[in-house]
Amino acid sequence: MSRSTLHRKLVALTGMPIVRYVRMLRLGKAKELLTSTELNISEVAYAVGFDDPKYFSRQFSDEFGVSPANFRHLG
Repeated sequence: MSRSTLHRKLVALTGMPIVRYVRMLRLGKAKELLTSTELNISEVAYAVGFDDPKYFSRQFSDEFGVSPANFRHLG
């Protein structure tokens, strides 16, 4: 399957581009790790595939409306 065919198929199935879909999966896993482990925010960021904890925090806040640290305290 070509790259463009895969992209069109995933957009048709999910309604979002591949990058957005993968980011959503990573951030969902980060939510699980924040509530179920004692890993710090940087360790969670690295565990779900982000290279920069600051970028991870920004993306997490944009997606869920709350910072990872505040999410942990709320949950």
